[in-house]
Amino acid sequence: MPAEDTNTRAWQIYGQRQLARAYTPPVPEQLSWTPWEGIGPGAEVLGNVSGRRVLDIGSGAGHHAVYLAQAHGARVTGIELSPTQHERAVSTHASVDGLEFVQADVAEYLATVEPFDATYAIGTLAFLDPHRSLPALRDGLRPDAPLVLSLLHTDLDGLGPSTEVAPREQMILLRDDPPLPTQMWVLAPQLWEDLLTEYGFRVEAIDLFPHPDENATVVQQLIRARRLPDRATHVSSRPRSTRAPAAHAAIGVGAILLSEQGILLGRHSRGTLELPGGSVEATGESFKDAVVRELAEETGLVARTDNVELLGTLLDHVEGVLRVTIGAQVHTWQGQPATQPDESVGNWGWYPLDQLPDGLFVCSAQILTAWRPDLPIDHPPAHFTAFASAT
Repeated sequence: MPAEDTNTRAWQIYGQRQLARAYTPPVPEQLSWTPWEGIGPGAEVLGNVSGRRVLDIGSGAGHHAVYLAQAHGARVTGIELSPTQHERAVSTHASVDGLEFVQADVAEYLATVEPFDATYAIGTLAFLDPHRSLPALRDGLRPDAPLVLSLLHTDLDGLGPSTEVAPREQMILLRDDPPLPTQMWVLAPQLWEDLLTEYGFRVEAIDLFPHPDENATVVQQLIRARRLPDRATHVSSRPRSTRAPAAHAAIGVGAILLSEQGILLGRHSRGTLELPGGSVEATGESFKDAVVRELAEETGLVARTDNVELLGTLLDHVEGVLRVTIGAQVHTWQGQPATQPDESVGNWGWYPLDQLPDGLFVCSAQILTAWRPDLPIDHPPAHFTAFASAT
């Protein structure tokens, strides 16, 4: 059975069970993006929604939509594919001013209505194939409109997100009823960012929220994105479409700094631990120059190009894009690593080689094992070619 059909059936049964119990969740006092009260931001991440058309994707019993309509004056449309979930919302909240409930497939619905001013999904977009939902959302939102998504990152069994765009089985649990199997796209933050960028969004922030109980494994991720403006049509010596050409290659550098305390790693805002590094500027910048620049920008450390040893190139493909990563080792530097303003990686620390942490960024993991093949680090395979000077 196709993944989305499995999910449609599961939420139909879920709605039937809740209707049989006559259970309606209370309207919240504030919008919560996680299952836990008091964790994370509220409705302010949507911006000013007063009088604006807002789409609630997978609105379920409708309580979040009611809150936005009553507390913030939004004109909310709650869309729900499951007839039983739709029935729950309509039977309780149909008379609320500024609120309507629609039972339909969101991608099909967005193709028939005027674009919305904002949209959000609390735990629901992961049940839809992103290659189908994201282009529909891009076309169904006005330019510069916010898209806010609450998504599962790590499940009850401690299984973290996937780095491939593929669904996996997750269970819906409800009291003493048998669990309902679903298919969810539980994807890594970087993969969500890549997908959103591909389909015309700019990602503004990705936050991870662990369960308030330190013994629990569940982690939620909150993604704040914005629909990019339409491109103006260009006229030139040959026709151009208004759509940017598909990216087919990306090139970056990653630097290894080894001290008596270990390897230098920083924590990205998405939660991964990474070597210093980044993209090579498209200005004729050399690889060594890129290493020195990125090291200074991210850590504040100062190095010279003659202290940089280029190790080799790592090649792999991610979602059809050829990724070229240049591994390097910096042998001498000045200063102490520190978090720099406006940088996405910070909290720099030294990690012994025999105590490397989990959650390494894939490119950093690949560079480290190319440098020291004996390091016990798991990562997707990549083809490494050493430079002659590094052999």
